[in-house]
Amino acid sequence: MYSKEQLDAAAEQRILVLDGAMGSMIQGYNLTESDFRGDRFARHPIDLAGCNEVLCLTKPTVVEAIHAAYLEAGADIISTCSFANGTAVSLADYGLPELAYEINREAASLARGQADRFSSAAKPRFVAGSMGPLTKSASISPDINDPGKRGIYWDEMADAYYDGARGLVDGGADILLIETIFDTLNAKAALFAVSRLEEERGAAFPLMISASISDAAGRLLSGQTVEAFCVSVLHSRPWSVGLNCSLGADSLKRYLKALADFAPCRVSAHPNAGMPNEFGVYEDTPERMASLLEGYMREGLLNVVGGCCGSTPAHIAAIAEKASHYSPRILPSPGRRTFFAGLEVVEAGAPETGLVKMGERTNVAGSRLFLRLIREERYREALSIAREMIDKGAHLINVCMDDPMLDAQAALSRFLTLALSDPDIAKAPVMLDSSRWEVIETGLKLLQGKGIVNSISLKDGEGEFIRKARLARRHGAAVMVMLFDEQGQAADYERKIAVAERCFKLLTANGFPAGDIVFDPNVLAIATGIGDHDRYALDFIRACAWIRDHCPGAQISGGISNLSFSFRGNDRIREAMHAVFLKHAREAGLSMAIVNPGALVPWDGIEPRLRDAAEDLVLCKDTSPGAEDASPTGRLLALAEETARNAEKPGGPGKAGTGAPPAEAPWRDLPPEERIVEAMIRGLDDFIEADVLELRKRYQRSLEIVEGPLMRGMGAVGERFGAGKMFLPQVIRSARVMKKAVAALEPFIQAEKAAGIGEARKVGKVL
Repeated sequence: MYSKEQLDAAAEQRILVLDGAMGSMIQGYNLTESDFRGDRFARHPIDLAGCNEVLCLTKPTVVEAIHAAYLEAGADIISTCSFANGTAVSLADYGLPELAYEINREAASLARGQADRFSSAAKPRFVAGSMGPLTKSASISPDINDPGKRGIYWDEMADAYYDGARGLVDGGADILLIETIFDTLNAKAALFAVSRLEEERGAAFPLMISASISDAAGRLLSGQTVEAFCVSVLHSRPWSVGLNCSLGADSLKRYLKALADFAPCRVSAHPNAGMPNEFGVYEDTPERMASLLEGYMREGLLNVVGGCCGSTPAHIAAIAEKASHYSPRILPSPGRRTFFAGLEVVEAGAPETGLVKMGERTNVAGSRLFLRLIREERYREALSIAREMIDKGAHLINVCMDDPMLDAQAALSRFLTLALSDPDIAKAPVMLDSSRWEVIETGLKLLQGKGIVNSISLKDGEGEFIRKARLARRHGAAVMVMLFDEQGQAADYERKIAVAERCFKLLTANGFPAGDIVFDPNVLAIATGIGDHDRYALDFIRACAWIRDHCPGAQISGGISNLSFSFRGNDRIREAMHAVFLKHAREAGLSMAIVNPGALVPWDGIEPRLRDAAEDLVLCKDTSPGAEDASPTGRLLALAEETARNAEKPGGPGKAGTGAPPAEAPWRDLPPEERIVEAMIRGLDDFIEADVLELRKRYQRSLEIVEGPLMRGMGAVGERFGAGKMFLPQVIRSARVMKKAVAALEPFIQAEKAAGIGEARKVGKVL
């Protein structure tokens, strides 16, 4: 085995060449069922043909010959024969789940033997233990009728990947290659399993992580952009990230360039040898594929290059020859940027992002409506609250199910699996908010993106603080650090900065990146009538400035509505206080905030008299000592009473932020046929039953509605998907709308058929 230092040294000298396809090479041997079975499995009750991994036990000479052919072609790295069926989950289909460890160990051992045979001091050959994506998804429902259903869950995946990784390492793999990722949550389970193995062995294994693009939109099958995929796996400190399989080399380049522009580590690409024709044959010649990949290398995009489906030793030889003429991609300088990810990326602290708003209304402790909907299991309506917050500008959503009347873990699981199946919601990262760590962990096992844990603190001591931080990082999450310690909440400025400094030093000393630390200096209520509370807002603002200057790279957040708790019921006053507070806190370094985005009012949109009083209150300016009614609190109280009196008058303004419900979307004013097409494109089924039933009055046969507007809608969806304007989770949602519409029409279609209404069309046969 070679060390990471030796791998790094080789990668600095040249673009490393990865081998090509294993499966198509095995097919070329025309092996029979008896070849796969060998003597050991001669009486096995399930056919084994197609389980290439079992050949490591029954026909090892074939696997060795393929490795040797790629090494002769010039490959620097060969990948083990463990990709498709290297886990107990996949091997269960063949009745061999208990052999996962053995198969992986033997796969690595076979590759190790050939790599050592071809290695020299000038050109070491490395073994990458291949860990495939599984045939089941932890983020995509296998049932179109139940978007919250999953075919596999985190614990089963992590255990399966652990056995595979253990076998690969014990067999002699230098690298662990997690490849062809179509669902990043599957990959995160694999990374979690590897981190468990690293902890046990006291060693760090070089990781190559490679995703597969599924469509013209340039996203993974689960809907993530390549940048969001990258953000979601960087917690594992990968040796490289890349793209493989997917499209041919002629179509993959622009997505690989986006990844290369974004990734802070090495970048790899091993695409298919073109796209398969109608016979399943990959038609890119070695010369064409190598020429296309040469364009990647000429632009300095790659550190590792190779082939996937359909590629052969001839392809790898041609690619290796091209690679020898180019230098590897230069690694970017380390940065301190902070990213979160759902299906898409959100950057905190970036000028173009502005204040990162975390929607607060998906919190049962802060929204009575949300609590009622969750208690009554009206999840569909609860999802609309999340969707509305995102529509109104929330970058993330804060999800909390802490209520004595709820099973928080069950409620969180159901809500998140449904929310993360809705692309309009899933595009936003999630902040998991709970005082119970087991609830936080439940949520972490459901997030394919990079979210935030809300929260950890020193309340239970340094040991528990570090333990939770490490677990959050192993799951790929950032942490919200509340300024509490063993003595309690840090309320004043001196306590806030002392606790912040202690937390920052502890986390960074234990390898936690500064960019994944989000401080919450505790937004506390002011104007409570208690003098000690008057400086709470000012002390928060001063603490923001101190953290910005003394904890470089960390972000700062706060729950803004806490500030104005004393003025509950008067939205106008509360919104003015929030606007003033946010202005000064942002200037001091606040980069994130838990807010209701629909209730935010700009600072310069506040009536000057109200704004001045709010500013004096927030900044603790006592303008009239001894005159209670002229103090900032007294002036705000007077304005609050004035607002209340005006609200009672006929035509009074009422509360700011309230009033008539928003008008329905303009598309609802279209004719019913066009509304149906729009509903299909938008994936909204709220009105589809009513719309198709309304159309029945205009059509002789209900089936004509299916064949007409419904099929036009699906046609429009198909066109957008083909053009890369929609991605698979959106298409699945449109299919659910179609299914609901057809279900509403089905009784009428059957009744009309029985009554002989309309001419039955002759249907041809499909051969």
